[in-house]
Amino acid sequence: MLNPAIGKLIQNCENRYGLVNEIAYEARKIADAAIEKEEIIIEKPVSLAINKIADKRGLL
Repeated sequence: MLNPAIGKLIQNCENRYGLVNEIAYEARKIADAAIEKEEIIIEKPVSLAINKIADKRGLL
């Protein structure tokens, strides 16, 4: 189960498609930065992106 819930995240978006695009964009930035810095990410980039977006919106 995602924490925060998808229902809370989608309240600030027009639709699910926009939310998915935003999450995918953030996840790609996180993954690319880790590759560039040669870091190992234990948590999945998508989970990190969801948490980052939720934190930015004050949901965490």
